[in-house]
Amino acid sequence: MRPPKSTETRQRDLLRSRLDEIVSLKHPLVKLARAIDWGFLESRLGAAYSDKPGRPPLPTLLMAGLTILKHMENLSDETLCARWLENPYYQLFCGEEFFRHEAPFDRSSLTRWRQRMGEEKLLALVQESLHLATRSGAAKPADFTKMIVDTTVQPKAITFPTDAKLVHRAREKLVGMAKTLGVSLRQSYVRVGKAALIAHQRYAHAKQFKRANRALKKQRTYLGRVIRDIGRKIADDPAAKEAFAPLLSQAIRVRHQRRGQRGPKVYSLHAPEVECIGKGKPHKPYEFGVKVSVATPLHRCAGGQFVAHVAALPGNPYDGHTLKTVIPAITEQIGVSLRRVIADAGYRGHNAPPVKGMQVFTTGQKRGVTGQIRRELRRRSAVEPVIGHMKDGHRMDRNFLAGRAGDAANAVLAAAGYNFRLLLAWFRMLWRALRAGTFNQHKRVAANPPAALYTTARG
Repeated sequence: MRPPKSTETRQRDLLRSRLDEIVSLKHPLVKLARAIDWGFLESRLGAAYSDKPGRPPLPTLLMAGLTILKHMENLSDETLCARWLENPYYQLFCGEEFFRHEAPFDRSSLTRWRQRMGEEKLLALVQESLHLATRSGAAKPADFTKMIVDTTVQPKAITFPTDAKLVHRAREKLVGMAKTLGVSLRQSYVRVGKAALIAHQRYAHAKQFKRANRALKKQRTYLGRVIRDIGRKIADDPAAKEAFAPLLSQAIRVRHQRRGQRGPKVYSLHAPEVECIGKGKPHKPYEFGVKVSVATPLHRCAGGQFVAHVAALPGNPYDGHTLKTVIPAITEQIGVSLRRVIADAGYRGHNAPPVKGMQVFTTGQKRGVTGQIRRELRRRSAVEPVIGHMKDGHRMDRNFLAGRAGDAANAVLAAAGYNFRLLLAWFRMLWRALRAGTFNQHKRVAANPPAALYTTARG
């Protein structure tokens, strides 16, 4: 069943006051709510539902508003639910007409909605933020013809992986599952396994690596005994085999993997998709998560340095080889032809698609670099604070969403939250300029609104 359409009734209630009569209509959040094209979001996000009979879902305006607020204010699902009940501006932003004392949703509603939308549908939030930026004068279509592209790491919510901790955790999970399914083990190694882990950590801290390796070998022996014991006990039980298969496969990989080995490794049992990525940072040589591509305009727009495109890149590809998919995705998403792409030295030897009228320049390049291009190359570092803000204030520094789909969705939502945060500041600035009588000096936004962007992508 499709979600209900949001319609403003403008009706009054004898016992309740309307929210627009309680709050200040000059508040930037109210202005942002009235400027967003909710009809476009309902048409794009509502396409994830079908006309089959069933329980009607929550309104798209409510769920999209909650998602924007969550990543714009850097809130957890629990905190967002609590603040929504207390804040009339949040309720007005999500399409409510009267103040509600009980929320029509819960924390798990947000999880299910994100999983149903996926990365493809959630990109509509980024598109609408950029379209709103052009409608309000915070950006111009010409700003998006020259882009800076860079990659960063979106860390996963896992502890720092070590072989000792992974082996210990794999044995714990196998013993716990055996207890749940009623499989009687010969020995669980709970006490001696924990003692071996503590011994390994103390020896490693004291740089007594021979003793630490002996403790690690002992842990691997305990894990191997548990794996073989479970295999014998479930040999004649197909249902138990099917239940144990994923965890047993991970435990065997953890037991046999070694430090420094080539090829994929398991860095987390609850998030096996995590990759080890080194970006050359002296304070953080290795990060554990997924590589993310971020594209931002070369020159700062009137409303700030917006994010034009973001995408998760599983598999830790070489930076230069990501342009083959990133550049067509940017053009398709924003509907503007790129003229120039600026990247750092890590993109040397790129395989960008040959597009007429588009050039790619990397830091340190000499051939074909004019004076203007040399000045534009100095602007390449403008993407770094954008990445920093997305990580620090919009939930990209520690991804709590599960799986590859969660990696992609969190990156897109962080970009949308960052863009809407800039738009909130833009509306606040416009209101201050209007009060000060200098509105016409701020690019005459009201008198000459710029042409709409992304007509092709949004149509």
